[in-house]
Amino acid sequence: MSAFYSLSRLAWATLAIALIALCGSAQAADLTVEVQGARSPQGSVAGALFASAAGWPKPGQAVQGQFLPASDKAVLLFRNLAPGRYAVSVYHDENGNARLDTNPIGIPTEPYGFSRDAQGRMGPPAFDDAAVEVQADTTVTLQLR
Repeated sequence: MSAFYSLSRLAWATLAIALIALCGSAQAADLTVEVQGARSPQGSVAGALFASAAGWPKPGQAVQGQFLPASDKAVLLFRNLAPGRYAVSVYHDENGNARLDTNPIGIPTEPYGFSRDAQGRMGPPAFDDAAVEVQADTTVTLQLR
């Protein structure tokens, strides 16, 4: 019985060490998004980060958002993310009205884009098409169209 007890204690100790190592590796990460293709330096580049298909890309459902001055290469930085899958939606707010302008039938008139340069048909792409895996600090490039 004593050998079983010792083996059991050793197994528990090994499990505890493995769990501590696993928890230590699940650290927060940053996602850097390099946005290219602004048509002009007017207005700002707006970006929103989404953590699930349930909220994608609905207003008010983003886990983080940013507005930066427009430039040839705007860099959005989303900090302290738990490991997982995220998708980014970006647009160039040329006139500074804080919304993506569209024509009368709903087609955007300002440049926009999604992570992984995903494109949708008659609307935004699916979350899975735009999602990027973030396990450590990650940088992606996104092209406005």
